[in-house]
Amino acid sequence: MSRKVMITCAVTGAIHTPTMSPHLPITPTEISDAAIGAAEAGAALVHIHARNPETGQPDQSPEAFKPILSIIKQATDAVINITTGGAPTMLVEERVKPAEQFQPEVASLNMGSMNFGLYPMLARYRDFQHDWEEPYLAGSDDRVFKNTFKDIAYILTKCAEAGTRFEIECYDIGHLYTLAHFADRGLVKPPFFVQSVFGLLGGIGGHPDDVSHMKRTADRLFGDDYEWSVLGAGKNQLAIAAQSVMLGGHVRVGLEDSLWLGRGQLAETNAQQVTKARDMIEALGYDVATPAEAREMLQLKGADKTAF
Repeated sequence: MSRKVMITCAVTGAIHTPTMSPHLPITPTEISDAAIGAAEAGAALVHIHARNPETGQPDQSPEAFKPILSIIKQATDAVINITTGGAPTMLVEERVKPAEQFQPEVASLNMGSMNFGLYPMLARYRDFQHDWEEPYLAGSDDRVFKNTFKDIAYILTKCAEAGTRFEIECYDIGHLYTLAHFADRGLVKPPFFVQSVFGLLGGIGGHPDDVSHMKRTADRLFGDDYEWSVLGAGKNQLAIAAQSVMLGGHVRVGLEDSLWLGRGQLAETNAQQVTKARDMIEALGYDVATPAEAREMLQLKGADKTAF
């Protein structure tokens, strides 16, 4: 049987701002439509952030998530993954609230504090649509995305009783060792869903050697007890996805991670990126996993056991 490759689509995130692309989903309808389109194109999992519908600013209130989640769940059986990362400007108590309240099958979980450099994007834009965008980007040269051991344990504990599992976001090699630490403490159980992040300023680079090093380290630490997926920021997206597939892993795409479909071409929808990833996976001789197959691989509790 052909190996099944899971596609995750992160449809809006908190990195890009409205000025950067007219296609970035902002309103609840735009975000839910983007997730549904991604699922129809082949994404087994959709990773959800919310935004203020007027300004596009990241919004981590449960009220902002509620209409998005209900629309997606009614329209598709894709696994809904709620962020606990929010934005680097938010405290952990704010970031965990949507996952705590809605008890999704999967929530993201960052595995370490880090510099999170968005400020190089400033050079690409002369004017901004909203007052918050420029200081949000500029301030990242003196901002630490805080994910201490205490913060990580807090999120794990808040979501434990609901049976939510985690997309473990690892931006560097040390984050894999942090995951091993929490596994040793019994706060997170296998199979681990490790999402390795490449090419974001402050984390590991996007060179093929970096990707291989991350995979070798995860193999050594977790053996057969994990599923490995990757996301490549910006121009790294598809090349790193292809390397992951050839190394036995899964892929994540979406406008959270890259606004582009190709050189100089903005993606108009998240579904376009999913389709491109699916074509690549099938061209390499593999099959794309369905939501049911993803649930089996990750041992998820099922959509009927969420609180939305």
